[in-house]
Amino acid sequence: MRVRFAPSPTGHLHVGNARTALFNWLLARGQQGTFILRIEDTDLERSTKASEQAILDDLRWMGLQWDEGVEAGGSFGPYRQTERLRNYADHAARLLADGTGYYCFCSAETLDAQRKAQLAAALPPKYAGTCRNIPAAEAFARKAGGEPAVIRLRVPERREVAFTDVVRGLVTFHTDVIGDPVLVRSDGIPAYNFAVVIDDAEMEVTHVIRGEDHISNTPRQILVYEAFGYTPPAFAHLSLVMGPDHAPLSKRHGATSVREFREKGYLPESLVNYLALIGWSPGQNEELLPAEELARRFRLENVAHSAGVFDEDKLAWVNRHYLKLCAPDRLAELAEPHLRARGQVVGPLSAAARDWLEQVLPAMATSVDRLPQLADRLEAVFRPAGGPLESEPGLAEVASALAAELAGGLRLIDKDTFRAMAGRVKDRTGLKGKALFHPIRVILTGAAEGPELDLILPAIDRAAELSDSGLAPVASCQQRAQFATGLLNP
Repeated sequence: MRVRFAPSPTGHLHVGNARTALFNWLLARGQQGTFILRIEDTDLERSTKASEQAILDDLRWMGLQWDEGVEAGGSFGPYRQTERLRNYADHAARLLADGTGYYCFCSAETLDAQRKAQLAAALPPKYAGTCRNIPAAEAFARKAGGEPAVIRLRVPERREVAFTDVVRGLVTFHTDVIGDPVLVRSDGIPAYNFAVVIDDAEMEVTHVIRGEDHISNTPRQILVYEAFGYTPPAFAHLSLVMGPDHAPLSKRHGATSVREFREKGYLPESLVNYLALIGWSPGQNEELLPAEELARRFRLENVAHSAGVFDEDKLAWVNRHYLKLCAPDRLAELAEPHLRARGQVVGPLSAAARDWLEQVLPAMATSVDRLPQLADRLEAVFRPAGGPLESEPGLAEVASALAAELAGGLRLIDKDTFRAMAGRVKDRTGLKGKALFHPIRVILTGAAEGPELDLILPAIDRAAELSDSGLAPVASCQQRAQFATGLLNP
């Protein structure tokens, strides 16, 4: 089994295309096949090396490493279409020589007028065949004389083109509605339906898995396969990925590219797991599975042909699961750029600071959906002491009690120490429950809500002890209590 993903490097990798790549990868991995990456860069005006590199980076980030293709090499290269132009020209010459292909000299204006006339007559727009019967010798002479021409495929008349789609079943088109497609443009650049057939045939691709927007291309491609005597691969057309309003996922729905979801703080395993669930189910009432297990269970025959909806809330739910499983050292590494963006990390991290992050972040990760929210959870650690405090019942009394308890240098470095201290403040003030713990939170964290106090306060005091750590300065709980007492008890 040989499958391929063949993106055009004209922009970022859309999650719909990423799902196509994933389904190809899952099939290849699950069936011990070969996953090929080919770059279709013949759109010379829009294709860029930067886009190509971004696509490669996103695929690698997702863990979709290819076995053969661009940068990996292989026996069927080159794997960029712009490096295969001579091959396409040779194939076109074969069709011109046997009469299956022919030169068309119609201008863009002529073709546009024909199209408008057909639409006005409620007919399907297709090439009218104006140049189809020009004698070959005349056509070759006109081309040799410098007259611009495209090369078209001479489509057989009055026949059906049928194929069995692995996802959708039998699909049939009649050649009367197809017309004679352009194979090579007047500038010598091959059309998509021509180049893709040659590439897939020569690279011995056995299964073509792509979006349903390519269904109408398939009969034209089958006719090109026939023209060369090539055997077509199996075709599987996936439903498009829709937004919550059941319109094709686009910028108006928010983030749509893999790069955007990376930047929003989703883990690659989360995006891979979630994309696999759009239009396919691993069965056994399970959804949260690693990529290799998804590949073991994946079958094209079980892919649904109804549209799948991309729901970012569901992606966030999946991401929450994988954040909880994330190893502490990896979590710290992934969170660091977001902490730097928030000003919580300001320099190279010391070993002690990295250890602190690896201890603190896993506890914070149990209640967040995305990596930047870890910075939200740590905000209380880095709030400066001495900020304004609005007076409320019990605040001054608790501040005085806290200052007294912490004045001797007591450090709240673990849960037990904090709980014992809170019990003594309770005894000093006579307050309990919310009336006690809400003022403690406001005084020591500067916020009315946040992580559990027995987690965040030890994190504050351990961070306050670090010096030259690369972390932003952290005021200790003792300093915060003293500042609050001065503000509330002038």
